[in-house]
Amino acid sequence: MDKRIASADAAIEKLTDGATILMGGFGLCGIPENLVAAVRRKGTKNLTLISNNPGVEDFGIGLLLQNRQVKKMISSYVGENKLFEQLVLNGEVQMELNPQGTLAERLRAGGAGIPAFYTPTGYGTMVAEGKETREFDGRPYVLERAIRGEFAFIKAWKGDRWGNLIYRKTSRNFNPMMATAADYVIAEVEELVELGQLSPDQVHTPGIFVDAIFQGSNYEKRIERRTTRKL
Repeated sequence: MDKRIASADAAIEKLTDGATILMGGFGLCGIPENLVAAVRRKGTKNLTLISNNPGVEDFGIGLLLQNRQVKKMISSYVGENKLFEQLVLNGEVQMELNPQGTLAERLRAGGAGIPAFYTPTGYGTMVAEGKETREFDGRPYVLERAIRGEFAFIKAWKGDRWGNLIYRKTSRNFNPMMATAADYVIAEVEELVELGQLSPDQVHTPGIFVDAIFQGSNYEKRIERRTTRKL
């Protein structure tokens, strides 16, 4: 059961135009940098990407937006990417905004086999337009559909050849949920270790969810917004 693959380029051989990809990460933390670069090199078009945010103009998903490879984004926060704003306003990219907790739960539900759920978040706003609503115990709720993808691109700190993954600190954000909610899950890790080196009690994503794994390289780990103060 060796799930190791040679590189990011080899990992995305099955990726075709029009695919739906779940992209792990929060801001620029825990994003699958090597896989994003491989998709840009391959030039796959008309992609639907589900990610908390669309990166920045010249990094992360922003690289795919530069190359006009994205058809639609399903996101929560989009305020750090001027290019994305321009593409949406010009009608070149479709956008579906979700409250952040709703997006997280839609992904979790997709991984748990739950087709839909009710949430009070967004009731009475444009988020609820065209959706079923229902009252429970005197409180109104909106019906939200679960999300699943054809692919999930996951970034972890450590992994083994069986696909067991450990995330480090903030990078343990959307990655674990997305790893359960796609038909084909590719994990890139900073360190690929031997079997037995990961304590079972520390594994965040069991290998049963992962189809392919490789060791990434040259991680930039950019800081999205650096804030300093004078001492």
